[in-house]
Amino acid sequence: MKSKLFVGFLVVFLLMVSCNDEPTLPKPKAKMRLEYPQGKLADLETENFSFKYNQLANAELNGDKAYTISYPEMKGAIFLSYKKIDGNLDQLINDSKRLSYEHAAKADNIVEQPYVNPDNKIYGSLFEVQGNAASQSQFYVTDSTEHFLTGSVYFYTKPNYDSILPAASYLQNDIRGIIETLRWKK
Repeated sequence: MKSKLFVGFLVVFLLMVSCNDEPTLPKPKAKMRLEYPQGKLADLETENFSFKYNQLANAELNGDKAYTISYPEMKGAIFLSYKKIDGNLDQLINDSKRLSYEHAAKADNIVEQPYVNPDNKIYGSLFEVQGNAASQSQFYVTDSTEHFLTGSVYFYTKPNYDSILPAASYLQNDIRGIIETLRWKK
């Protein structure tokens, strides 16, 4: 009888000692760590502008003034569109901003980063779209008199911000490189 009572107290004691106030939570699923190599730069020359782009990407002309810089390993691309300014600069800027803010319904936040380089006559904005939007980055640049270039990043997959964030950040850095090496032609 004493041994049964002892075992009973021991079980109750162990249960009380083993319980703590912190709830046990399942471990989150592991995410794959994605790292992309630093690419070397290649030149893209057109009749209206030139810039340097990542050699890990494929650049191609799509139509009259549309270009695609595709990243097959990331299943994504930067789409570029060039227009001559014909007294319609305000309309082109407003259209570019409107297209960027159309993603606001799905985006958590849109951060506009202005870009000004008076030495090379390059003025514009980069829009970083945060959240599950179709496009993670959009930009426009202009010399304010003749040239206007817009660009956007798209992935060939359903947008899941957490999953594509490393690739989106990589392409945003490539966009910054494109903007900083952009040169207009007369």
